[in-house]
Amino acid sequence: MSTKLIGTMWGQLFQQHTKSGMSLQGKIRQMLVSAILDGQLPVGVPLPSSRELSGQLGVARNTVVLAYQQLVDEGYLVSRERSGYFVNADILAGRMVQKAVPQDKPHTNEPDWERRFVFRPTRQRNIVKRANWQDYPYPFIYGQYDPILFPTADWRECSLKALSVLDIHEWAQDMILRDDESLVQQIRTRVLPRRGVWASADEIVVTVGAQQALYLLADLLVSPDTPVGIEDPGYPDARNIFGSRTSHLLPLPVDEEGLQVTGALHNCDYVYVTPSHQCPTTVTMPLARRQALLQMAEDADFILIEDDYESENRFEGDPTPTLKSLDRNNRVIYVGSLSKSLAPGLRIGYIVGPAELIAELRGVRRLMLRHPSAYIQRAFALFLSLGHYDSHLRRLSSAHRERAQALSDALAKHLPEVHPVPIAGGASCWIVGPEWLDAEELSQRAEENGVLIEPGSVFFMSTAMPRNGFRLGYSSIALEKIEPGIQKLAEVIRALKPSASSSASSVPWPGQ
Repeated sequence: MSTKLIGTMWGQLFQQHTKSGMSLQGKIRQMLVSAILDGQLPVGVPLPSSRELSGQLGVARNTVVLAYQQLVDEGYLVSRERSGYFVNADILAGRMVQKAVPQDKPHTNEPDWERRFVFRPTRQRNIVKRANWQDYPYPFIYGQYDPILFPTADWRECSLKALSVLDIHEWAQDMILRDDESLVQQIRTRVLPRRGVWASADEIVVTVGAQQALYLLADLLVSPDTPVGIEDPGYPDARNIFGSRTSHLLPLPVDEEGLQVTGALHNCDYVYVTPSHQCPTTVTMPLARRQALLQMAEDADFILIEDDYESENRFEGDPTPTLKSLDRNNRVIYVGSLSKSLAPGLRIGYIVGPAELIAELRGVRRLMLRHPSAYIQRAFALFLSLGHYDSHLRRLSSAHRERAQALSDALAKHLPEVHPVPIAGGASCWIVGPEWLDAEELSQRAEENGVLIEPGSVFFMSTAMPRNGFRLGYSSIALEKIEPGIQKLAEVIRALKPSASSSASSVPWPGQ
């Protein structure tokens, strides 16, 4: 049975919540709720008075009074005149379940889960990122945000506006098949036209990021014998998503102009392609090849799934028209992301396609999760309508351009033996190292020296892939950390170099 907490225990309990990011009053409420629900505060024993607890925690008495009163309003505490505050016994009713008495019998009839799994996603090759990447001094990883660049005040403004009474009436309901109409309107009038794409409201569906968009498409369109073409090297999650639906994944080679338009495409029903910034090599498909790819899609009767990630982050010249903007016969399904350039954790993406396709995708999405958070959708719609998103993209592009230049300069200075693909935009750089280099080993050794990189082997479908490629992201590393990080990486590479090898080996293009 729980016993009354003494003063030192209150101090220790409070310390567990000091890093929650909440106000003092919020931290006290959080501490008390945790103690109540964890059974540390027994029913019938009075809590310390506001004067006692404020002294034990070193906070103003009024802060404790307000915390106590809010917990009374929320039903966690009851106030008894001249007796103080007590845990509300009704809160704990039904929360405690009698623990089953363990039996001594051996487990002989447990289900055979190995036999029951339809497929094993844990056995797929995925990009692996350290959860504590922020603890490393030189995180050259892709797909994370930089808190310095996040528009905190602007996002907070939109989040608060979305909490108005009228807005709550809109997004608090179960929208079932629908999306936030204001967000769809912003996507079709403010986001898509920048890429030359024009769509009506019934040709757009909002998703939980671009990755769910691909999963919905695979769920709806791909059967076990559907041939799907994937760039090789290419995006591992797309490969794994489509590979979970079909056994007919076809690796398609890429070169310095992106996906090659070859006869291999005739064997595909669907082709996944990243023409704006090929993943992972970052090269951009030129207009002539895009037109040739569309023509082949018509001639061979296949569908293109265009993942237009990072299209808005181009450093020089006008962006190349999207495949979707050039499409005249509904051969292109367009996938985009709003959150990738703002904060990946927000998870907002979308699909643009024919109305009949979008209607079915909404049906699949309903079965999966109904719809993405309507509150986040409304906040994002406000973020777009107030011009914050465009301002953020301008700041982000400027910062990324500066970091990309710093990375290129540092590589030329400290690692002339590697071959980076010229950076034209985006937030990463693809590196081809000397032929003797094993990027997996380099990644492990670099991590020991505080440098995080992404080995390139995971991007290849075949196990017989070149092992000397790796990716350097610069979206989440401070500008002043780039050169010392590359200098440290150069030291690791030279420590790995075999004594009899020459760093002047010829370097084949990845995938050839």
